[in-house]
Amino acid sequence: MLDDNMLNFDGERFVRIQGGAVALAETARPLMRGFLDAGVQRIFFMGTGGVQLLTLPAIEFAQRHTTFPVSACFPAQVVIAPPAGLDETALAILPSLSGTTKESVALLEFLKARGVKTLSLTGHADTPLGQDADRTFTNFAEDDTSSESFYLQTLILMLALLEETGQGLGYDAVTAELALLPELLVSAKAAFEPEAARLAAEIKDEGYHIFTGAGSVWPEAHYYGMCILEEMQWIRTRPVHAADFFHGTLELVEPGVSVFLFKGEDAYRPLGDRVEAFARRYTDKLRILDTTDTALPGVSPEVRAMISPVVLATLLERLSAHLEVLRDHPLTTRRYYKRVEY
Repeated sequence: MLDDNMLNFDGERFVRIQGGAVALAETARPLMRGFLDAGVQRIFFMGTGGVQLLTLPAIEFAQRHTTFPVSACFPAQVVIAPPAGLDETALAILPSLSGTTKESVALLEFLKARGVKTLSLTGHADTPLGQDADRTFTNFAEDDTSSESFYLQTLILMLALLEETGQGLGYDAVTAELALLPELLVSAKAAFEPEAARLAAEIKDEGYHIFTGAGSVWPEAHYYGMCILEEMQWIRTRPVHAADFFHGTLELVEPGVSVFLFKGEDAYRPLGDRVEAFARRYTDKLRILDTTDTALPGVSPEVRAMISPVVLATLLERLSAHLEVLRDHPLTTRRYYKRVEY
């Protein structure tokens, strides 16, 4: 059923999909324990394109809390020159919404030949990635719901890794709070809807934006610029990490230049504060999305810090919904996507 208060939004569908993502918490610990008992000594996340960006907050989270090796690799590079340790002691986690992404399917064959253990995260089970990986978690989603789904799945897997290696942060308590999110995010969308409509009307004719953020929200800044505005709206963007903003990009800031700053609630928030202080002085088009403005009753500060990119993704979906209508450019329209051979 469509929510009459939100443009092109089905609340029941959204809750069902995100509820499916957090349901991974029920099996993530035994899943991770099985891989560890099978000799896994390191984990590589290997997603193609934007979905790889959605794994980066979980990787950064793991790297801050454990010395267990967790890193990211580009599938197209791996099959040409694999990293050290990509062998039978490695686990490769392969996220793919379609389950048919060409580079990821080729990667899976490459990994199996090397004896690497594989876990796929897909939106569709009856697909090469859904069927041929050693283990698979499938949670149906589509473009407008996949960001939150993959952010949550990868975070839960890293929480399980910490728990199973004796460095847990209170798995049961944290995942209980994550289970509140599907309904809470619908409320967050509804609260943001008027601002999304206003912001879409304001930027619909602008052709260039700088996107920046730090910590767990930097991947969402990169993702929204590249995968939504560039791919789905053909709008030029410049994603740049807030830590790098003052090493080049600041020279592009002047009146009339649009700067989108994403601010989360983790330890790296001061890097965003620094960009804000600068940009306010030099452009009249500073747009700030700050997760502290979003009410999430029952979610602790510690968990809020983990899910800042989830919150931003859910708000930005509302902006995208209005942009595609105002610009008469459906998010599914592509120039080259179906014709590119790689």
